[in-house]
Amino acid sequence: MKYLFFFLYSAVSFLIYLIAFPFLFLFSFKSKYRQSIPARFFLWKNRPLKADGIWFHSCSFGEAKAIKPLVDLLPKEVLRMSTTTQTGFSVISEYTQESRYLPFEPLLFFWLKPQKMLLVMEAEFWYLLFTLAKRRGAKTLLINARMSDRSFPKYQKIAWFYRQIFKYIDEVYAQTQTDKERLELLGAKNVTVTGNIKLSVLPKPAKQLPKPEGMLVCGASTHEGEEMLILNAYLALKEQEGDVKLLLVPRHPERFDKVIQMSENFAKAHKLSMQEYSEHREIVSDITVVDVLGELVTLYAISDLVILGGAFEPIGGHNAAEAAQFGCKIVSGKYYFNQKDIFSAIEGIAIVEASNLSKRVLQHALLKPAKIKIRTDITPMIESIKKVL
Repeated sequence: MKYLFFFLYSAVSFLIYLIAFPFLFLFSFKSKYRQSIPARFFLWKNRPLKADGIWFHSCSFGEAKAIKPLVDLLPKEVLRMSTTTQTGFSVISEYTQESRYLPFEPLLFFWLKPQKMLLVMEAEFWYLLFTLAKRRGAKTLLINARMSDRSFPKYQKIAWFYRQIFKYIDEVYAQTQTDKERLELLGAKNVTVTGNIKLSVLPKPAKQLPKPEGMLVCGASTHEGEEMLILNAYLALKEQEGDVKLLLVPRHPERFDKVIQMSENFAKAHKLSMQEYSEHREIVSDITVVDVLGELVTLYAISDLVILGGAFEPIGGHNAAEAAQFGCKIVSGKYYFNQKDIFSAIEGIAIVEASNLSKRVLQHALLKPAKIKIRTDITPMIESIKKVL
């Protein structure tokens, strides 16, 4: 059965690739995909990773940052990295020159070389990635694995498919006991609960910034529909207290220009000053749009109140621990379904409806500084890696 599935899946993926080829070619001219599509679908400047390494695959910017505690424990010469996004690539390329975009699945037949181990983050269920890596000698791990309330019913409907994938995954390290049980129902074996790797070792500020006078609010990792919500809450707070500044940090760089334009219009309408952080990295204006990557933790260190995005719209939330380590007061939305374990490990996060954000921000004096109650032990993963070195 598994050989028949392998043949059929491979044939279908090749067919999909051929059908999508002309559309992918057109999309490759868009700035958002100018690097990733040519590399992933045409193998442009995307040579195979060197063989016999420890290969980490992570999708997003946050996942790529989260694997750093494991990366730091390994000799640089064994590191192999892949990702599917430009923001993820900006992180992994700092770890090693052996960093690549992960090719679309059928191209892995020609691209993938034997490795000692493959570690895949969270929910990157690529059948041919696991299958070919395993068949070519790698020990395969799914790390920081999760299965949210929102996703699990969808996965259950095609559980037969995920059982085929888990046949080629040797070990699974889940974030919570609930994740463990759900993954086992989908066919996972050798599942260990370790907690969220993002709580093991938190990133530290790259430098120390001077804190501006007055109160500093950070609207962090925002998505479409959240910036205006935060701008209005900030305006209400400024009208109440006067000396307040706002940092607005969009999650995705392709939205920087749109958020800058929105903030300029808002500032002009309400007679406020506004700046782009990339122009001069001092916080002197009422509103500062942070249009660079990798600065968020440095900015958390000087913030008084963090309005954490990704949860006022049904996105799934973002890592609150990075701000909580500095004792910031944190307000977030109700759609944090991808971050439940992190939120439950932090004391003091205020969860509000989007419509009540301004009201809660005006009551910031009643909020408690956030505090991390639980840390993650990544020792089991480290021990597993050591066995193949």
